[in-house]
Amino acid sequence: MDSRVFGIEARGRLVEDCQRILRTTGAVVFFCALALAMHHLRQEFIEFALASGVLSFGEFTTKAGRKSPYFFNAGLFNRGATLATLARFYARTLLAARDGGRVSFDMLFGPAYKGITLASATAIALAELGVDVPFAYNRKEAKDHGEGGRLVGAALAGRVVIVDDVITDGAAKRESVELIRAAGATPAAVLIALDRMERTGNDESLSATSAVKAFEQDFGIPVVAIADFNDLMSYLDSDSERAADARPYRAAMLRYRERYGA
Repeated sequence: MDSRVFGIEARGRLVEDCQRILRTTGAVVFFCALALAMHHLRQEFIEFALASGVLSFGEFTTKAGRKSPYFFNAGLFNRGATLATLARFYARTLLAARDGGRVSFDMLFGPAYKGITLASATAIALAELGVDVPFAYNRKEAKDHGEGGRLVGAALAGRVVIVDDVITDGAAKRESVELIRAAGATPAAVLIALDRMERTGNDESLSATSAVKAFEQDFGIPVVAIADFNDLMSYLDSDSERAADARPYRAAMLRYRERYGA
């Protein structure tokens, strides 16, 4: 079972129950151990994103024109050290999804442009963890000289995980699914940094589900996120100094979830 299906309150109880079980019985309960590990990983990731300036709390206007109390810009993971750390979060999240039975994979694919760096860096991080897999990426436009074509890297084969930063409307990931299937391979999952868990569309005609859920329903492919909106809320209630600084925006976050959350 994947602990991300729980809401904030239920997820907190899950962590407390797992801690109690492990403390009182000393039993090695795989599900509890995995759930606890992922809870801590997500909180570490949010702390890292804040420290890197990638995640900010405040007053922002999104591309869709929404007034948002937080902003996540993965393009600011723009130094070697931060990219290496980010890749380890991607790799650990993917391996946890594999160990939990959500995903089986043979290689990675990075959709142009952000996905190129993310997939290649994640492949390096996986190799450092003992899982050496090939990766590939696409060009926006086909090349008519040299090796030619739209695909670069290893030949697409087997079960392929698409690596990107977020899913906004799912268009780039849909194109990736088509490319992978056209090559005779199988899209196995999409791995992203943050699931915003919000509906798409304008305020007068919001979608019934989030972009992530719509993608999963349309393609039958799981989306695995390092963290999601519920994790942001859990983080704001933590004892981190950075969380304390951001806590004044908690009410705005709740209002945003009430308006746009899926």
